[in-house]
Amino acid sequence: MSYDKNNIFAKILRGEIPCKKVCEDEYSLAFQDINPQAPVHILVIPKGEYRSLQEFTTNANDHEIASFMRIVSQVANDFDIVKSGYRILANNGEDANQEVPHFHVHVLGGKNLGRMIENTKG
Repeated sequence: MSYDKNNIFAKILRGEIPCKKVCEDEYSLAFQDINPQAPVHILVIPKGEYRSLQEFTTNANDHEIASFMRIVSQVANDFDIVKSGYRILANNGEDANQEVPHFHVHVLGGKNLGRMIENTKG
């Protein structure tokens, strides 16, 4: 399966769809989620064409990977959620309900987020 150049994140990266940008560098972009699930809900995406964590870590260069992790950390710092705590979430594939076929991480915080998964059976 090839990368879908018409997914919403690809369109955001090309400037075809606006976003509320939080921070950006040469390799990564962070912006506010349009349907926030917590007081702080930021999406961090690599600028390269990667559908999953596996594609990203296998094919991205060290600069891209380091940039991505630094942007995640910068978001937590900039939104003052380091001390209180935050969650980093990446959905990969169908069983995880990945909605956009472009690798991305959700940075969530600003309140007690509760347990990650209530029922692991089924």
